Amino acid sequence: MGTLRIAAVVLRDRTGRVLSVRKAGTEAFMLPGGKLEPGETGLQAAVREVAEELGRELDPERLGFLGCFTAPAANEPGFGVECDVFVWSEPLEALPTVREEIAEARWFPADSRDPVLAPLSRDVVFPALERGDDGDRRGPTGHITTV
Repeated sequence: MGTLRIAAVVLRDRTGRVLSVRKAGTEAFMLPGGKLEPGETGLQAAVREVAEELGRELDPERLGFLGCFTAPAANEPGFGVECDVFVWSEPLEALPTVREEIAEARWFPADSRDPVLAPLSRDVVFPALERGDDGDRRGPTGHITTV
């Protein structure tokens, strides 16, 4: 099984719900983010992907590092993902307008185990958020969790 290197950002509203997006032609909802480009760090990729997908410019200094996690890829059979996950420091006031390849954005409670969520979100990131992990670590040098 191949591994895809990706980065993603946890964006929440004032009630703590987590923003998830669905790419066109797919069914799984996942955190905003995507694949790293050559020479790009996880943090750089996370900032770039949120700008492309949601039109939001995030200040990297205000992103906390939640961890580097692995899970089966949601949209690429036979692959897994290794993902640097960051947490944005402020709640969003409204559901962002989607751009690029994103077909839909939706809020999910952090305790959701909805089967439409990608394995990384449902089985790894959302449980970490429920435990109170809030992305206060710096840099992508955190622990690796495998499902």
